[in-house]
Amino acid sequence: MIAGDTTMSLDTSTLYLVATLVAALLGVMLLVFGRQENIAALKWWGAAYILGAASVTGWTLASSKLGSGLSLNAIGFVACGMVWNAARVFHGRRTSWPGIVFGALVWMATLAIIKADAYALRVTVGAGIVAVYAALTANELWSERRKSFKRRWPTIVIPVMHGFVLMLPILVGDLLRDDDGSFADSIWVSVFAIELVLYAVGTVFIIFMLVSERAVRAHKVAASMDPLTGIFNRRGFAEATTRIIEHEAAAERAVTVMIFDIDHFKSINDRFGHAAGDYILKEFAQIVSNTLRITDLCGRIGGEEFAALLPCSIDEALIAAERVRCAFEASSLAVDGAPVETTVSIGVAGGPVGTELDVLLAAADTALYQAKRSGRNRVVSAAEEPLSLEQGRRAIAKAGHSGSGVVRRSGVATVSEAGA
Repeated sequence: MIAGDTTMSLDTSTLYLVATLVAALLGVMLLVFGRQENIAALKWWGAAYILGAASVTGWTLASSKLGSGLSLNAIGFVACGMVWNAARVFHGRRTSWPGIVFGALVWMATLAIIKADAYALRVTVGAGIVAVYAALTANELWSERRKSFKRRWPTIVIPVMHGFVLMLPILVGDLLRDDDGSFADSIWVSVFAIELVLYAVGTVFIIFMLVSERAVRAHKVAASMDPLTGIFNRRGFAEATTRIIEHEAAAERAVTVMIFDIDHFKSINDRFGHAAGDYILKEFAQIVSNTLRITDLCGRIGGEEFAALLPCSIDEALIAAERVRCAFEASSLAVDGAPVETTVSIGVAGGPVGTELDVLLAAADTALYQAKRSGRNRVVSAAEEPLSLEQGRRAIAKAGHSGSGVVRRSGVATVSEAGA
């Protein structure tokens, strides 16, 4: 609309119609995607957007004046509560029905208390309600503090900016009003309509960013976990323990590795079937997890073989290994009413600070072989600390055996990088 020759103002009804269409479209998109992926939070967000669009449509059609038809805003406040609740559901929290309808109840009480001609005051109260919901939503979206601020900053900045724009009339008061004092015709109305569209689009961007991030994290976890036992698989164990070894090496602390092999596991499969074998594997993984400390890492590295890394000395690790052996032997597992003999052989090896995981596993595997050969159901430690790859290279160079990839110390063979 052109007023005079130079002044241009935006039609409020048109702006709100655009906001309504955008919100409705985004709501349908979120609902469809939520149904496809079976994500409850997306369904909540989609329903909130559609309900909010319906509220704005009814409000706009009720009158060209912002102050008329304000009772329809109660629906909009329910939509704001649903947006906040969607963020709660996304992080695994329960639905808060009182929180969803609280803003609407406050708004209806406001309409009953504040006189009908106090348009500005009513709208300011309404803006305050929405701002509170925006702050609550930002807090919920920010709740996963494990992520870096660089990746998480939009989850709090966009809702906070939305709340700031809504509360702008309180901050600057009459500066946003026209000369005639009519709040409904102030520039604030146009600013809010434009900001509403930007907020709707920005929030959907945040939603899909969080969903994508969670999906990537879930796939990464699935790739590193053993689906049968629920502990690390070989890949996940290697990645996690490498980080622990580096962390402990920075503090000049050594680590210890142990390898477990369930005795006579093939005979269990042959006698009772593979389902029984899977049951034994799951029970053993549970025993290891419950027996070791929370700081110790364990994983299934193949078949009936398991491994653990403990950030402690080999003497402490031997005590822990013996606890695992005794716990498994005393587990009294049975399949179809028939008792199953459950014993485990364990090889334990420690090394100098910073010794590589492969080197420790090789030494522990040698000790495990000795435990098997000595009669099973026992804990055996490596006779000597294995050389790290770097130490092995130095020892080879010093001994002049550059063509051999094996360095022997007191009967323990450690494969150097050249031999590998």
